[in-house]
Amino acid sequence: MTETMGSHETWAAALRAHGRRVTKQRLAVLAAVERHPHSPAEGILAAAREELPELTAQSVYVVLGDLTGLQMLRRFEPPHSPALYETRVGDNHHHAVCISCGRVEDVECAVGHAPCLTPHWDAGAKPMTIQIADVLYQGICEDCQRSQTLPSDRT
Repeated sequence: MTETMGSHETWAAALRAHGRRVTKQRLAVLAAVERHPHSPAEGILAAAREELPELTAQSVYVVLGDLTGLQMLRRFEPPHSPALYETRVGDNHHHAVCISCGRVEDVECAVGHAPCLTPHWDAGAKPMTIQIADVLYQGICEDCQRSQTLPSDRT
């Protein structure tokens, strides 16, 4: 309970800094996303209801939209998945998604020369200054690799 109280105090201060009222719905959603990063809205609803059983789905969607707009939450959409949310904002990290089980892991931004982060503009295009590159790595996690039967193992 102490960890949740500390998080609630931190989130309350952040909400006030953004000019938002501190409500039990906002705090429950923020705590749920913090405890379960990379979760869809339905998962956040279930986790937030552990703290606030009367919370409605509509409230969660409204809070998620508002907090994403304030950049207190980050929303990203892996292929073939509902939007996922996390509290890690303010950096340019990326995600790796297992195409077998859907597990999501954070990946630090590429360091050194990263040619894919310097776009080549076609003739006639109006170049822009790139602020963020949204890179999504897709692969198969170690757990799924271990559980897969290789063709040579079937004989």
